[in-house]
This record gives sequence, C-alpha cells and structure tokens, in this order.
Amino acid sequence: MGKRIILVLLVLVTNLAINAQIRIRLYSDKYPTSTIFTVTSGSYILKSYNGAGEELGKGDYLVITLTNGRLGIKHGDSPAYLCDSLLLSEGAEGSLFSLRVNGQFPVKRDYSGVLECRPDMGTMVFINIVDIEEYIAGVVRAEGGLNRHPEYIKTQAIIARTYMYKYIDKHLLDGYNLCDGTHCQVFHGITGEKTIIGAVNATKGLIIVDTDSVPILAAFHSNCGGETAPSEDVWLTRLPYLKKVVDPHCTTSPNAEWQVTIPLLTWLDYLADKGYYGTDNNALNFAQNERVTDYKAGDFSFPLTRIRSDFGLRSTFFSVEIAGNDVIISGKGYGHGVGLCQEGAMAMANKGQTFEQIIKFYYSGVSIIGATQQ
Repeated sequence: MGKRIILVLLVLVTNLAINAQIRIRLYSDKYPTSTIFTVTSGSYILKSYNGAGEELGKGDYLVITLTNGRLGIKHGDSPAYLCDSLLLSEGAEGSLFSLRVNGQFPVKRDYSGVLECRPDMGTMVFINIVDIEEYIAGVVRAEGGLNRHPEYIKTQAIIARTYMYKYIDKHLLDGYNLCDGTHCQVFHGITGEKTIIGAVNATKGLIIVDTDSVPILAAFHSNCGGETAPSEDVWLTRLPYLKKVVDPHCTTSPNAEWQVTIPLLTWLDYLADKGYYGTDNNALNFAQNERVTDYKAGDFSFPLTRIRSDFGLRSTFFSVEIAGNDVIISGKGYGHGVGLCQEGAMAMANKGQTFEQIIKFYYSGVSIIGATQQ
C-alpha cells in the first residue's frame, strides 16, 4: 500500500512538472452560496450543461447562485438557467478574473487560468487551475509581504514551492491539490509585483529536500526570539532538519520581545485548575533563558504550548515574574519557533546573505534541487 501511495505521488509530481499547473480551491473557508464572476482582463469562455461556449469580454460578469443543490447561472439579459457544473477557460492569453463571494466586498483579488465550479454539500466549490509559478508568486505575496530583499523573497518562494510538492495530494480525494487558506498555503490570487515575480522566476522549480531527497516540512514563523525550537518540542515528531538553531539575526526585529501583564489571582486560578497547589508565590517565578518545553513551579510542571494557547501569547519563549498583585510575562519571538525565522531571514538577506545560505542556516543538512531531479 505504501509503495502505491508513493507511486501515485510521483505520478502527480511528474504531471505537475509536465503541465506546470496546479488545482487550488478558492474561498475554501467562506462556504459560498453566491458569487459574481467578473472578467477583469482579456476574455473567458463559459461552458456549462450543453457544452456550448459563450464568450465573456472584459467587464462582463456572471452571477452564480446555489439553487436546490444545483448552480443557477445568469449572464446579462440572457435567461437564467440551472446546471450541475460549469467551466470558465481563458479566451485569450493573459486573461484574468475576480470573484465577489456571498455579496461581500473583499480586497480586490485577480486570478488567472481556468475556473471550475460545482455544488457540494450546501456550498459551491471553486477550483482554480493555475500556472504553478504564478501560484507560488501569489503565495509569496500573501505569506511574505511586500518591499522585501530579493534574496528573502527567493527564500520564501522556495519554501512555498517545497510545501506545494510535499503536500500535493493533500486534497486529492476532494478533486483538487490544495486550498487557499491557512490549512494549506494562503493564496489570494496572482500578483503583479515585479520583485516577487523576478524572485520566483529566478528560483523556478527549486525545492528543499532532506538527505533522502524527499521534500522537507519547510516550517517557518515570524520571529524566534534568538533561538529556534526543535520540531519535537512543539509537534512531538523529531525531524532531523528542524533542530534548535541559535539565531542572532532577529533579536532587534519588531517581534523580538513582548510583555503581557496578568492579575495574580487569574494566574493562581489558572494553575490551580491545572493541578498546582503551592502556597509560595515566589515559586511561581520562572526564567527561560533558553527554550524549554514546560513551565515549572516547584514540583508542578505544565506544557508551555498549552499556556500560550490558553492566554493567546505570542510564543512559548517567555519568563514569569510575580510583581505584587500582577504576573508579568516577558516573552521573546512570535510564532511556534520551528524552522525558518522570517525576521531573521530578512535581516540575513539585508546583510548580503544568499537564499541558499539562509535556507541552510535554518534547515540542517538539506539540499536545494530542481523538482524534476527527484
């Protein structure tokens, strides 16, 4: 069974390399029941129940609604009709479209490629068949931001591409490869940012692999606070390329330090609920100069990941100090702390480090290869 799964994955990867396209579910977290499809550039060909093609030019729009488990279609002055699915394909090279879902007015997003639409379990599923490198550029825009050094953008592009190949079959049973939300990678459409497009093109096809030439879990976070966490401290699974790394590059960045004050009684009630019965408040002081996994007060021990989640803290890399009727939590970093530190990587790029140097600093013993070399 395992060999068959690997074979299927290799076939998918090969097909991606040949076709250079990927299937992305759009607005996966919105559960659309209506949308307005608008051609923002070029033209699109609509194909629905009877297979006939209907061309939509720039500025033309199509109203699609979920109606009794089917799709209701309305275009201009033409009569509305029902169908089970529809396909909107590019009528000209470089055509773009936008979607206004559930009557909302989101920040403008442009998409390229093909759009498939079908009803499913009380919602509409939109699948965008898009060029891989255009998709990667869109992910970098959404995950990495603007106005970054080209070497940092190249780093984010390779990370995004590595994730795509590693999890290419994540939604295979649903009829697409990845969704556009945080469950997979955030994708808000294509980008026209020249710096991002240039960085993606400069690293076209490159991914990060481990010593067995398998795409790595290219974890990243905002700021590590000066020290990354090994994967087993956060996810219980040890991955040899996700080790602790002492990082001097991010310690002066915006998210390097933070502080939260909590009423002492709130803290005591919380600890008592978790099984702490001590009476000496001085025992509650906790210093974390290097990353550890548990908060300790006397014989009491409790996972820092739980405390972070319960109090909405920026990271698990924090110390605790009792100050009168308050508890002062002084923290470092932002995020889970595993893998690449984004603010550290930005600083490395600004200091002249290359994308390869950045990647190999945060991920131990890895190689950067072309996806077709696997």
